[in-house]
Amino acid sequence: MKRGTPMKAISVAVLALCSGYASASGFQLIEQNASGIGNAFAGSAAVAENASTIFYNPAGMTQLQDREVSGGIAMVKPSFTFTDSGSSNVGAFQNTGNGGDAGSWAALPNGYLSWALNKDLYLGLGIGAPFGLMTEYKSPWQGAAQSTKFDVKTMNINPSVAFRVNETVSIGGGLNWQKLDVEYRRLAGIIPGLSSGTALLKLKDDAWGWNAGVLFTLSPATKVGVSYRSAIKYKADGTVSTQGLTGGFAGLNGTVNATTEVKLPDTFILSVAQNLSDRWDMLGDVSWTGWAKIPKIDIMNSSTGSATPIQTLDTEFRNTWRVALGANYKYTDALKFKFGIAYDQSPVKGASTRLVSLPDNNRLWFSTGVQWKLDKASALDAGLAYLYVKDAKISNNQGASASPYRGLVDGTYADSCWIVGAQYSLAF
Repeated sequence: MKRGTPMKAISVAVLALCSGYASASGFQLIEQNASGIGNAFAGSAAVAENASTIFYNPAGMTQLQDREVSGGIAMVKPSFTFTDSGSSNVGAFQNTGNGGDAGSWAALPNGYLSWALNKDLYLGLGIGAPFGLMTEYKSPWQGAAQSTKFDVKTMNINPSVAFRVNETVSIGGGLNWQKLDVEYRRLAGIIPGLSSGTALLKLKDDAWGWNAGVLFTLSPATKVGVSYRSAIKYKADGTVSTQGLTGGFAGLNGTVNATTEVKLPDTFILSVAQNLSDRWDMLGDVSWTGWAKIPKIDIMNSSTGSATPIQTLDTEFRNTWRVALGANYKYTDALKFKFGIAYDQSPVKGASTRLVSLPDNNRLWFSTGVQWKLDKASALDAGLAYLYVKDAKISNNQGASASPYRGLVDGTYADSCWIVGAQYSLAF
């Protein structure tokens, strides 16, 4: 094997494909491997079954062989379909449709490399996309003044280290360099019925964070993992471009510099992996995500330095919990079947703060998968999950009777999501 080639190829893939709908709550992407899909990611900080433990709990590297590489891809297909029940002052822009299905297929690649320097000290590198979002409405769409497209991409590079303190305790940690890329499109209106155009916001930034974890091997049959990923604060810069305004408002067309500050949330995970018999394993997971760090997003005009935002997204997010339970059945030495269920809480508090760009709600995961050990050094995982999402009420008023005329969107979203993925892991 030519060293470095797999990780280089994976990093290029992540750069190209790391946008997509976040199938965990908010716009978080929990699918940082595909091998955990079959268990609904239960036991994520404790199982350490391949090098992807670098993301969920770097201390798990001490459970791996001397050198391991793991790479995979998850394909995510969300569905967001809107039914109107009282939207108003949005028809002034001659947009009266329901926008079709705002969800589409997204590819989420990942790659990891773990290397033992000696029997107790390990180094690792992970590449993935921990956050992402894509909603895009078809025309005609009566909520177009609030959003027609919202696309959030991230890429995360995570060098890590792990140390076996003794046979019971291992510790690990890492740094995270993360890149953020945002594109936001909407209808831009000055006076309803007289002049309307389109606005395009583009923002970019990169920032640093960290992660750490502890793995307790309480017995050969019982492992407990605890891990934490820090919040990452961005000050993203870019532009807002307006075009299509006519008549006396045509002079407002053009491009100005824009900036915003946002802190992507931290996450805490507590996991248990319990071997029940020669055939059965049970897995459990409780995680917390600090979404309340995003009460709102103010988009500022940095060309003028004005203290008044160009636009404010009033997210009013709340902190969330996720609980997962999984099981593995070892059919033969080479073949293992996986099962999982999870409850995932949404950071959206209610209808008045639900955004058309993020029509999110609480969801249940139903997952299954299979692992096939090709030989002593390699394994292939495949997983499938269906996310049942509770119908999401929306009654978001962004200026139904006064400037900026973005209207009241009132109705219900029928949401759901499918996830399918595969992961290849190799020791060498």
